[in-house]
Amino acid sequence: MRRRALVERELAAIDPAVLRDGTGHHVEILARAMGSTVSVADVQAVAACYQPHLPVTPAADAAVARLIAACGGIADEVTANRIGLLVQACDATTALIAGRNPPVPLTRRLTPDGSIAEVDLTGRPFGAGKHACPGRAHATALAAGPFHRLHYGPRPLVLPSAWDFATAAALVEAGFTAIGTTSLGVAAAHGLPDAAGATRDQTLALARLLVRLPVPITVDIESGFGADPRDLAAELWDIGVAGVNIEDAAGDPEAHARIIQGCKDGAPALFVNARIDTHWLDRDKDTTLDRAARYADAGADGIFIPGLIADNDIEAAVKAMPLPLNVLAQRPLTELAQLGVQRVSTGSLLHRVALGATVAAAAAVRDSNPVPAAPSYQDVLAMLERYPGSSPKDVGA
Repeated sequence: MRRRALVERELAAIDPAVLRDGTGHHVEILARAMGSTVSVADVQAVAACYQPHLPVTPAADAAVARLIAACGGIADEVTANRIGLLVQACDATTALIAGRNPPVPLTRRLTPDGSIAEVDLTGRPFGAGKHACPGRAHATALAAGPFHRLHYGPRPLVLPSAWDFATAAALVEAGFTAIGTTSLGVAAAHGLPDAAGATRDQTLALARLLVRLPVPITVDIESGFGADPRDLAAELWDIGVAGVNIEDAAGDPEAHARIIQGCKDGAPALFVNARIDTHWLDRDKDTTLDRAARYADAGADGIFIPGLIADNDIEAAVKAMPLPLNVLAQRPLTELAQLGVQRVSTGSLLHRVALGATVAAAAAVRDSNPVPAAPSYQDVLAMLERYPGSSPKDVGA
């Protein structure tokens, strides 16, 4: 416990944001955050001999000596702890960045009788209980991909929501740097109810199409479709999805926190945006910030509070939470940026506008009125050709 306390104290002094925004190899970034400059090759040499069942090489011994010098030159327990952090973060974070899950397949524990027990970490990539990895937030910050970093830019990430491939491709063509999906749009396009857990297959099918696009894709999974969150997150990650949005429907926050943790266990590098529906449903608003804290502790990467509109409510949420705040596009972007919002979603807005525009165009034809401007047939074909997918002969092959 003493050694774990040393690790926790070291990590508590490191802001994960410093790791997420760092440049260079992740070992170098972590070392700099601890006040040292180390050789990545030395850390890798020690990592290759770190496990007790692996032989220690003279090269690793020499690397340890250099790392001690780089970490202050004193061969004490504090220095050993710092080197241990770098070594443990080396291969595991490399695997996390590569999307392997779990990044560490198993861990070894010494049993009371002195034998070595192997613990399979499938489904619990950061462990659990008193042996859970204390550096989960730091590891995910080091492994943060382009979609994560879009939430920490100089202005809010504007996330438009698509419901089919063509709308998503058109939004990419318009310069949007990431695309989401709208659960209402997906449900309505298939004649199904929204927020009823009825569109799992349709959502996954759309995700497989959208990942052809050259921007990160995040998917609205309602409240999880009643699926095992580990399995669902792992499947989406394997497809190539960068993030998910999952709503609590203002239900039991403890149960929703378990779903969030399950998503992170199923795909540690997936950006999990935890939606809180207290303002949207106009109930239990006093629980909003407590829910945000619970979801952050469960591993959420962002907090989405639709219906959060008033200045004081937005400012309180930004101040209270350590994660990017996401709201709906219910106010001008410039105002939301000044209040500290870091992500603005369109939700079902674009789908509803498209429905209105479709009816307006049809009515204009019927009533001999001017038809609004629209992309030409050739424009649409050319756009689709810029993002080719499987040819008909490949389907089902």
